[in-house]
Amino acid sequence: MDPATIIFIALIALVLIFAKSAIVIIPQSETRIIERLGKYYATLKPGINIIVPFVDRAKTTVSMVRGRYVYTSAIDLREQVYDFDKQNVITKDNVQTQINALLYFQIVDPFKSVYEINNLPNAIEKLTQTTLRNVIGELELDETLTSRDTINTKLRSVLDDATNKWGVKVNRVELQDITPPDSVLQAMEKQMQAERNKRATILTNEGEKQAAILQSEGEKTAIINKAEADKQQKILRAEGEAEARIRVAEAEAIAIQKITEAVGKSTNPANYLLAQKYIATLDSIAKGNQTKTVYLPYEATNVLGSIGGIKELFKEA
Repeated sequence: MDPATIIFIALIALVLIFAKSAIVIIPQSETRIIERLGKYYATLKPGINIIVPFVDRAKTTVSMVRGRYVYTSAIDLREQVYDFDKQNVITKDNVQTQINALLYFQIVDPFKSVYEINNLPNAIEKLTQTTLRNVIGELELDETLTSRDTINTKLRSVLDDATNKWGVKVNRVELQDITPPDSVLQAMEKQMQAERNKRATILTNEGEKQAAILQSEGEKTAIINKAEADKQQKILRAEGEAEARIRVAEAEAIAIQKITEAVGKSTNPANYLLAQKYIATLDSIAKGNQTKTVYLPYEATNVLGSIGGIKELFKEA
């Protein structure tokens, strides 16, 4: 092989190496920071990008991959999640509690994430831990256990404001586990059991109270209904007796009218009726009294006169 051919092949190889170094393909949702001679030059966009080999180079940054810090030139623009280990925090009422959190964030300004902070993942982790301690330290244990949404919102607000300088947007913060000490857990279980027993006793007493009220209302209704029935019965009986008396009086009136028509004006109908009563009374006395004692009306002459009137009546007939 002659020297010209060797030189030609070497030039082709250099061109290929130069082209490979000059062409940079960036995947979607990623970017790289390019420095030219040590100074910021450009932020590459997804797709094909052309740089000057040996003059331009990608800035190396720290990223967290599977829980470990790694050095890479690629910057992921997608939302990322950091799962922090459990850490001990102290509540406002001096209870030591273990809490771990999940942090969802996204790099929105690659330039700031590279040049405004040295180790972005480590800075976010330490900031989350200290902010979590501060927020939990303002709450008592009961509030910590029941106010997760409030804690998450407060953490997100504080972290978002602090990381804005780093070109990071904190989207969500979630408390994953809150683990109080065993002694506190035992006390909480006893308290819950006592609360359940209390509710059961209250419900039992309420049921007995309602049953007693319903029973008394039933007895009251029964008494009222019975009194109302007795009242109606007495009213109906009185109305029946009044109706019967009216009927008897009407019958007697009809009888007197018939007697008056029969005896005419010669004899008083009242004497006739009175004589009938006297005779019936004497007859009942004679039948019912077996002794020798005989009772006679005081007005005997009236009786005889009435009997005489009857006799005259039969003669005329």
